[in-house]
Amino acid sequence: MGGANLEIFKFGMYIMFPIGWMYYFGTNLESRFTVPDFWPAPEKTHRIPFEREDMKAELDRLKAQRQERKARRLEELAQQKEREE
Repeated sequence: MGGANLEIFKFGMYIMFPIGWMYYFGTNLESRFTVPDFWPAPEKTHRIPFEREDMKAELDRLKAQRQERKARRLEELAQQKEREE
């Protein structure tokens, strides 16, 4: 079979291949593997309110939005009933 040089070469490949693979994919990640505009900008994301007044304002906004949707839904149901008659 092979000699000691072949075994040393194989051992070197077994050790260096994973290290080279990790080096290639582990360095300079930002410039090679980024997708522009993948994550939304911070000003476009939802901000969680931490202050009591902010929480109350957010709850009021959600309640108003829910009531508006409910009123619109009831209005559509009333229009459908009128058409059926």
